[in-house]
Amino acid sequence: MTAPRRTLGWTLHGDGRTVGPGEVVGPGERLAWWRTGVIGVQHVVAMFGATFLVPLITGLPPATTLFFSAVGTLLFLVMTGGRLPSYLGSSFAFIAPLAAATAQGGVAVALGGVLVTGVALALVGVVVHVAGPRWISAVMPPPVTGTIVALIGLNLAPSALANVEQSPVTAVVTLGAILLATVLFRGLLARLGVLVGVVAGYVVALARGEVDLAPVGDAGWAGLPPFTAPAFDVAVLGLFLPVVLVLVAENVGHVTSVAAMTGTDVERLTGRALVADGAATALAGLGGGSGTTTYAENIGVMAATRVYSTAAYLVAGLAALALSLSPKVGALIATVPPGVLGGAATVLYGLIGVLGARIWVQHRVDFGDPVNLMTAGTALVIGIADYTLVVGDLTFGGIALGTAAAIGVFHGMRAVQRLRGTRPQEQRAEVVEAAEAP
Repeated sequence: MTAPRRTLGWTLHGDGRTVGPGEVVGPGERLAWWRTGVIGVQHVVAMFGATFLVPLITGLPPATTLFFSAVGTLLFLVMTGGRLPSYLGSSFAFIAPLAAATAQGGVAVALGGVLVTGVALALVGVVVHVAGPRWISAVMPPPVTGTIVALIGLNLAPSALANVEQSPVTAVVTLGAILLATVLFRGLLARLGVLVGVVAGYVVALARGEVDLAPVGDAGWAGLPPFTAPAFDVAVLGLFLPVVLVLVAENVGHVTSVAAMTGTDVERLTGRALVADGAATALAGLGGGSGTTTYAENIGVMAATRVYSTAAYLVAGLAALALSLSPKVGALIATVPPGVLGGAATVLYGLIGVLGARIWVQHRVDFGDPVNLMTAGTALVIGIADYTLVVGDLTFGGIALGTAAAIGVFHGMRAVQRLRGTRPQEQRAEVVEAAEAP
């Protein structure tokens, strides 16, 4: 057997051109560079809409947010040794605290909150790296992590619907093109269904007059994004610290998903992932960008393509960086209409939800155990319905409350079991009898 060839740290997968049935391209592998480049571009397409949405809602400069998203992704690859595929995009968990902090003290004060959140997340990562991820696994076992991953994807469903409703025809064409490309084509094109669908949807949107190209003509070819220094106000820092829990859950869910999809032992990199995301978030706070998180949209792309190569994320990070430095190209990509984004998001967000169920299956989570059953059922409804809790100026949404519910319900019920001495086997039998009753 021919020894695997390595180039720039990645093993060439097979001949670099084809991937056999049932095979995956692992984090340490790559396809031929041009194929890897196309997949990297697809990752940029997948993250673009959501990454730009956060600054558009909060008032931060989109180009600056994209710049720090790209730099953060490249930093993440370096800090995790190129062993954990991930794109760091804008975190939706920051929307409420950014809006509240900006209203109270201005953009600079809000950026100070982003910086502090990043530092806090990095400190959690250091603890996990030193003590090992086992205690996080104890706090968030598979019944909990599977639920969190599922509710993150399903909670995003309304945002997909909101885009679809703005142009149903374009959205349906985009969605149909993605589904058709996945089964119609062979080889690389089949693995690039999302990108093919977005291109097809964009062409239809152009024909329907849904694309405004005027901003592209007005934009320059090259230029730095605007940067803003942070300021600090203790009165608003409390708005941001709860976001750390959400970011921890998203990172752990991401690492768990990658481990499940690739069959590799990347969970030992959990501490590094948290430190890297914390560093990227802190860096964004230093210069005017929104806080980052490991992006669920790109997990969906990996699930669809079965290509988990970190080389694709190197390409994605460099491509996003180039876009952030070219106002004209950035303006062109920003013309992608809501209908196209909605059609693509319908697929990607659904894939994320299913990945949560895959974690349950691969870890053989027993839903005959009422604790597992109640944990998933309660948290999923809270996350999908987007329950909201307002405490002063701080708003906790469905992802945060669903995450807290998953952790709280699981450990609360387990504690009562231990105190009462009730056996899961007995309760399982009662649940089965109740389900089978006429």
